[in-house]
Amino acid sequence: MPWDGWWHMGWMWVFWVIVIVAIVLLARGFVSGTRSGSEDRETPGQILKRRYAKGEIDKEEYERKLEDLRR
Repeated sequence: MPWDGWWHMGWMWVFWVIVIVAIVLLARGFVSGTRSGSEDRETPGQILKRRYAKGEIDKEEYERKLEDLRR
């Protein structure tokens, strides 16, 4: 019978570990959900500027596409 108390105490530890992990995961999900707002999204002009800066498109294509975006 003395082991009966240890058995219940072990399950109590498991319970609290699960509760703490659940709270941490929920907090991480909440924080990452609030950060994914419109401030993280690039505008088409920013994407175009980034592509030009990386050398993916040349100056003529950049200017042509920028003009298309402005229309």
